[in-house]
Amino acid sequence: MTTEGARVFREAWIAGVRKHFPGEPKPSYVTPWEETPEWEREAAGAVYEQVRHFLKLSAGHASRLSREQKGRFVATCWTAQMFKHFNDPKPGYVADWPDLPDWQKETDSGIFEAIENSLT
Repeated sequence: MTTEGARVFREAWIAGVRKHFPGEPKPSYVTPWEETPEWEREAAGAVYEQVRHFLKLSAGHASRLSREQKGRFVATCWTAQMFKHFNDPKPGYVADWPDLPDWQKETDSGIFEAIENSLT
């Protein structure tokens, strides 16, 4: 895992929250990298690597997925990280795609696209 990749993820998350969250987001949603907890940095780096690897293994053709498919992939990878880092994660941390709020779906889709763009 690279710190650079984890930061790409985190910056895309913050940008998505600022753009799509209705109202004022929780401070933890927009915490700067320097104050982000270590487990969250590790999770962000792992998801970045999963998306990067997915794109590589598809010879870049995963970029042809719909925006929703891209977001679903990020959400599933993130859910796996929540199970890794927490014995009993909060239900909201491991919610399935249909149960996520629209702002989070949009943010997850944007994360995939930000990772794609970081690789070109």
